[in-house]
Amino acid sequence: MVGEISAALAAHLAQGVTTLAHAWVIRRRDGAVFGFTDHDRPLIFDGITFRADSGLSAMSLAQSTGLSVDNTEAVGALSDVSLREDEIEQGRFDNAQVEAWLVNWADISQRWLQFRGTIGELRRSGGGFQAELRGLTEALNRPLGRAYQKPCTAVLGDASCGFDLATPGFSEERPVQELIQSRLFRWTMAETQPPGWFTRGRLEIETGAAAGLSGMIKLDQMIGGARLIELWEPIRGAVQPGDQLRLIAGCDKRAGTCRDKFQNMLNFQGFPDIPGEDWIMTGPKDTGENSGGSRR
Repeated sequence: MVGEISAALAAHLAQGVTTLAHAWVIRRRDGAVFGFTDHDRPLIFDGITFRADSGLSAMSLAQSTGLSVDNTEAVGALSDVSLREDEIEQGRFDNAQVEAWLVNWADISQRWLQFRGTIGELRRSGGGFQAELRGLTEALNRPLGRAYQKPCTAVLGDASCGFDLATPGFSEERPVQELIQSRLFRWTMAETQPPGWFTRGRLEIETGAAAGLSGMIKLDQMIGGARLIELWEPIRGAVQPGDQLRLIAGCDKRAGTCRDKFQNMLNFQGFPDIPGEDWIMTGPKDTGENSGGSRR
């Protein structure tokens, strides 16, 4: 179990009549906090107001000892005052933190934390939603370890890469000038970077209704004196001309790019000289050295 039941709540549960309700809190990665309860009136504790009109309810909670994944599901209605369909579509609730409480609504100091985890798969149907809640042990199911491959396994700018994205020329802020289907961005302005500089990079929306959303850049090219940035998938929020965005230079994970474009070869996390399958099939020869030594 996640938490211990207090003596006061245990005594209340031992009575023949109880005044119990469930409460949930969702904390998104952007800092937004949502509180819900199945009680007929709002509950307030830990500085959070748990709304009673949200239509949110939980299905049975399955928990176990060991490393099995604790799981449950939450079912609710979509509305402008609680969970909005457009925000779910934009992925703003992906991996949000969730806590589920059992509360004595007559004395909210008597409460028990039953579940703590994150939101997994979200399914929507007919103005409602069903959210899979994943327990803390879910992280133990992810494979860990080093991958031995030629391309770099780091993400540009992360701790293993070590490259500072604030380095001049490798990130750029600019307003949206022309937008086509939330996927194609076009600018007619003086450019300082060559075509392809942002290919495989990232586009992040900083202001407007879609602030906080981002997309991976598929193509960066110059056509007719204008720069055209194409994303792999459309931005799921409402982006308008004038909204501010940030472009981050692209990295194709090759050793040559790390060395020549970013001057960051000391932090390269790939193995460019690892032999391929053709090397394994190499046969003997009677001229030259065939010792399997350094490829350089």
